[in-house]
Amino acid sequence: MTAPVRHHTTAAYYMQAILSFTLSLGAMGLGIAYLSTSAWVRAFLAVGLLYVVTSAFTLAKVIRDRQDEEQVVSRVDQARLDKLLAEHDPFRVDAS
Repeated sequence: MTAPVRHHTTAAYYMQAILSFTLSLGAMGLGIAYLSTSAWVRAFLAVGLLYVVTSAFTLAKVIRDRQDEEQVVSRVDQARLDKLLAEHDPFRVDAS
């Protein structure tokens, strides 16, 4: 039985993703804070930004969970197939 290939992200990629998220969120926050409009408009934009961020996290989690679920189903199917192949003897003759 072959072990499934595990994909690991590098530390540099992980840090790049964190820094990119932090920088983009900070830039949007500063942009909203220094926007030359009323406080109500800035508050509306800030709530909208928070909604986009939380929904992006939720979407990423749902996609990750679905991939994990498909991997488990695939592994179970592979285990069943391996068991059937291990039990099958092509040279066995049934005495009828």
